[in-house]
Amino acid sequence: MPRSARFILMAFAGISLLAALWTGLARLGWDLPLPDADFVSLHGPLMVIGFLGTLIGLERAVAVDRPWVYGIPLFSALSYLSLLFGAPRQAVSLLALIAASLFTAFFASLYRRQPSEHFVVMTLSAISLGIGNLLWIADAPLSEVVPWWVGFLVLMIAGERLELTRIRRPPFAVRLLFRSSVALTFLGLLVSILDFFTGVRVAGAGLIALALWLLRYDLAWQSLRQPGLPRFMGSCLIVGYLWLAVGGALWLPLAGSFVAGPLYDSMLHSIFLGFVFSMIFAHGPVILPVITGVKMAFLKSFYIHAILLHVSLVLRIFGDLADVTDAQTWGGALNALAIILFLLNNVRAVRQAAHSIAAPRNSSRPSTAI
Repeated sequence: MPRSARFILMAFAGISLLAALWTGLARLGWDLPLPDADFVSLHGPLMVIGFLGTLIGLERAVAVDRPWVYGIPLFSALSYLSLLFGAPRQAVSLLALIAASLFTAFFASLYRRQPSEHFVVMTLSAISLGIGNLLWIADAPLSEVVPWWVGFLVLMIAGERLELTRIRRPPFAVRLLFRSSVALTFLGLLVSILDFFTGVRVAGAGLIALALWLLRYDLAWQSLRQPGLPRFMGSCLIVGYLWLAVGGALWLPLAGSFVAGPLYDSMLHSIFLGFVFSMIFAHGPVILPVITGVKMAFLKSFYIHAILLHVSLVLRIFGDLADVTDAQTWGGALNALAIILFLLNNVRAVRQAAHSIAAPRNSSRPSTAI
């Protein structure tokens, strides 16, 4: 795919992210202009399908450069665009289901070519997205869809991290622990179809198990010993795994509140913000240049948006659990600010890299100064 087309899909993902942040702030009570009162209900689909689905799909498509795989980010983008323009939810979710089906076919094809455990986990991730979208089509409450979307993101990331640990050749017992954690998470999602709250608790136990496995066996600890970008990435990953454990720990006792309200907010955003965006912050400086072909420099200011995200999330979760509205609303506003700073720092990193490349060229020219 031409680089210009990739930029268009990236722009669609960025627009979806900004729209999701806007609706998220409105949900928290900030007085923001909206097209209609129902627009705030689009927050979750805009973030998961529009932003994350498009971004992850585009990253995978660029990695293999097969034309049909670009259908994943394309249908994800079409889904959220139709959502913004008021298309019927069944049509919107059908487009999202097509993207999920392509995701599943993609990882299944990779497994056929190279049977590996991490491709099995990523296939389960894509299946989770597909089942969630099927429930969405069936007009299930969004709270019953969200655990499947969580499963999609968590299993996708876990599969990617498992792929990296292969260089250490983990023993069978370590791999068995990972498989058991994945199986427990996916089992909980399946149980949620029959007994929703019990399934949430089982899935929560699986999330805790996965978080503990990643904290113990992931390569992030080695990255901490290296300066610059590797240390930044390692710190983001480790803090993200801690948030995944927090999220799972909240799912266990609070499953009965997995419907709406402050406790529901804490159970979702400890994972979506604390875990998923930690992964985005960590891998953004590596993945974005691959997708766009634009070089990025590492900036120490990256730590600003990372620290702000986690400090503000602590404030927000405290507000959720203690029923302190100001802490929740201001924590959410600072969450959004952290993500905006992430985007701005990425722009600065691109400009810094371009300046560094141009500087040697300029210095090689004869001086015209008198």
